[in-house]
Amino acid sequence: MEGGKPSLELVYQAVQALYHDPDPAGKERASVWLGELQRSMYAWEIADQLLQLKQDVESCYFAAQTMKMKIQTSFYELPAETHISLRDSLLSHIQNLKDLSPVIVTQLALAIADLALQMASWKGCVHTLIEKYSNDVSSLLFLIEILTVLPEEVHSRSLRIGANRRTEIIEDLAYYSSTVVTLLMSCVEKTGSNEKMLIKAFRCLGSWFNLGVLDSNFMANNQLLIVLFQVLQRDDTSTNLHEAASDCVCSSLYAIENVDNNLPLAMQLFQGVLTLETAYHMAVAREDLDKVLNYCRIFTELCETFLETIVRSPGQGMGDLRTLELLLICAGHPQYEVVEISFNFWYRLGEHLYKTSDPVLHGIFRPFIQRLLHALARHCQLDPDHEGIPEDTDDFGEFRMRVSDLVKDLIFLVGSMECFTQLYSSLKDGNPPWEVTEAVLFIMAAIAKSIDPENNPTLTEVLEAVVHLNQNVHIAVRYTSIELVGEMSEVVDRNPQFLDPVLNYLMKGLREKPLASVAAKAIHNICSVCRDHMAQHFQGLLDIARSLDSFALSADAAVGLLKGTALVLARLPLEKIAECLSDLCAVQVIALKKLLSQEASNGKSSDPTVWLDRLAVIFRHTNPIVENGQTHPCQKVIQEIWPVLSETLNKHQADNRIVERCCRCLRFAVRCVGKGSAALLQPLVTQMVSVYQVYPHSCFLYLGSILVDEYGMEEGCQQGLLDMLQALCMPTFQLLEQPNGLRNHPDTVDDLFRLATRFIQRSPVTLLRSQIIVHIIQCAIAATSLDHRDANCSVMKFMRDMIHTGIANDHEDDFELRKQLIQQAMSQNGQQLVNQLIHTCCFCLPPYTLPDVAEVIYEIMLFDRPTFCRWLENALKGLPKETSGGAVTVTHKQLTDFHKQVTRTVPLTAQCPTLSSAEDCKHVCWALRDFTRLFR
Repeated sequence: MEGGKPSLELVYQAVQALYHDPDPAGKERASVWLGELQRSMYAWEIADQLLQLKQDVESCYFAAQTMKMKIQTSFYELPAETHISLRDSLLSHIQNLKDLSPVIVTQLALAIADLALQMASWKGCVHTLIEKYSNDVSSLLFLIEILTVLPEEVHSRSLRIGANRRTEIIEDLAYYSSTVVTLLMSCVEKTGSNEKMLIKAFRCLGSWFNLGVLDSNFMANNQLLIVLFQVLQRDDTSTNLHEAASDCVCSSLYAIENVDNNLPLAMQLFQGVLTLETAYHMAVAREDLDKVLNYCRIFTELCETFLETIVRSPGQGMGDLRTLELLLICAGHPQYEVVEISFNFWYRLGEHLYKTSDPVLHGIFRPFIQRLLHALARHCQLDPDHEGIPEDTDDFGEFRMRVSDLVKDLIFLVGSMECFTQLYSSLKDGNPPWEVTEAVLFIMAAIAKSIDPENNPTLTEVLEAVVHLNQNVHIAVRYTSIELVGEMSEVVDRNPQFLDPVLNYLMKGLREKPLASVAAKAIHNICSVCRDHMAQHFQGLLDIARSLDSFALSADAAVGLLKGTALVLARLPLEKIAECLSDLCAVQVIALKKLLSQEASNGKSSDPTVWLDRLAVIFRHTNPIVENGQTHPCQKVIQEIWPVLSETLNKHQADNRIVERCCRCLRFAVRCVGKGSAALLQPLVTQMVSVYQVYPHSCFLYLGSILVDEYGMEEGCQQGLLDMLQALCMPTFQLLEQPNGLRNHPDTVDDLFRLATRFIQRSPVTLLRSQIIVHIIQCAIAATSLDHRDANCSVMKFMRDMIHTGIANDHEDDFELRKQLIQQAMSQNGQQLVNQLIHTCCFCLPPYTLPDVAEVIYEIMLFDRPTFCRWLENALKGLPKETSGGAVTVTHKQLTDFHKQVTRTVPLTAQCPTLSSAEDCKHVCWALRDFTRLFR
């Protein structure tokens, strides 16, 4: 902090401003200043003084939070000899401030827990705390708070205590766990089952269950478990206590996921939960939705825990099917939020039964699934007084989408055809109200695609009935029936006699504002599936495309219609494609020209993205089959359109969003005609490079990678593409070398290494011989620590592919040269790269990135194993062996074991690649996973 240690008075003023300044700018200034203070070394002393002075709640909360944050993130700042005085000081503060505010107690409890986890010299902290405070009734609440947060913090992402210390702590906590449960029971007894104490006790018990350290035999006969179920059985339990008890039961059920290892406790919990059915019905009768949701959570967790037992031995012992009955009772509740809680269980049950594919087992569960589907169809009904179409973006709309997904996953158990026929019969034979009809059509739409469309009279009957639906029915019924028709496009393809009536029906919808977008989506589906039959209707599609904006379509629906039209266009005879493509693009091109000629100041929108997106989708999906030697029918059209795209790009070069859409459009144009876009290469690259010098939009790098992919193997283009890469790299490196440049521009990192990787794949020698390769490798080494999924993946892929070019003997003439160039690059950068990879795995990257890192390490080892072994040994020597709290991070044996595990996979020579290389790479990944846990 500039200007040295601030006075307490100044800190008070800032805290007051943070909470009470009426001016938002004043609050913001105070927040920034206090944030800086928290990051400084002075924060330790100032927080301690504020807690001692106990002036007001706000300053004490700020100080307690600061203490917690410093211990979590900056514990290394304190010398080891200060740890004991810090501990004593925190314990003294929590005792003095216990009545000031519960949030302050929680922050201090977290600070004490985080200190205990990091301070290796504080042995048996649970025992110490219980001995010190359990006999003082006034200290019990904060003691239990510390004992609640301590197990929660063991796996905290904020603390990097490492696997060795974590194992030591978990063993310690397991040793004292029964003492803690006994303390909780005595606290409940001492306070005469006081509600506040019960809530605290249940939260604490749940926390220890979650850590998985409680002895299940000890818990099975524990009085606290009996109290827990008594609270849930009672009708007069308050909402807060009910929630705490429910959370605790859910935690206990989760903790015994491995039922066979916890049989006594599993039996107690199983029987305990089954006694709650009456209490559930009482909560329903009282319309207490909070309690109903809690019971449903408990019933669902019970089913999740005993799922394997239920499938293995349905109806016997703890495979008792009353568990499923409880969930179906919940499914009968009128509020859809209740049944939604159980969705994950039904997914998992479906998955288990699908894998076993045992008809007898399916027969046992089929009735349950049928009842669930009936309940879901009922829950999907709109309100009878609902007006307009169904909303798909509100909570209920999202619920219906989840139902649709669940039905698709479970329908195999009931039989799609059987279910579809039953649903249709209920509409045909009865005369249900509109909201029932709409919900049934909605479920039918969910399963239509899973039915075999071949020679299926029911499907054709349904299709015929829907297209002749009375136009006066509720608009929501028409909306969902159009969705159903879109899902039945396979049936239309097998029965082309329905194509005309179906298209007429959808065209009526397209002309009505509320139905336009759903009708467009259905036409898109029909075009995608019935491409050959739709060719005769191309003129009609073209007419729609020309007057797209006369329909009330969402942007996605309009693009979808154009996609469908382009798919059909690609099936026309080759000689017709160019003219039809030109007609299809004309509307968008005219609109873009108009925008270019119009002055920006006349108030009209000059945003070209709508038209660029429409052109992009046309280019993307016009994929005619072109024989070798034939001119691509789209080539001429794209060359004609290029000047308009080029001018649009120039006009909007400062606007990243518009430039991105231009590049996307050009990308699909290039992909559409492949080598046929050669005439555009020179002007396009010149323009990209020129704009990029001023406005470094990362999409130019991506577009560059597409050009390298298409032309990189053409000898006449390689030097030009290398010049492009070098010209794009200079501004890119300037951008990434700024402070936090890599972190602030992950898209640029991603696209730069996509471009470099394409070059390595298409023309490795050109790149490896160039001056720029040294800088690209250095940038890649720096970017390995970037915690951004796409960017990190691109960097690792570049590294992997680059090294691989020196290993893969693909019998090309340049193999020896490639090998020599990689040897040169590795001798300069290998040690630095290995150091950086090991360091970033341990301290910077999340576990999901490790498979990519493992591939790079494996390739280095394949390339030169003896040298790699030496590099790895040096990298491991550079790692810290102890934490700042004095705990051992990594032992000498763990280092040597890791070295052996990584290097034991003796790579096969590149001339004899076998499947085992993928297995070897997995071993490297597993070794990395286990090793990096020591530092997390």
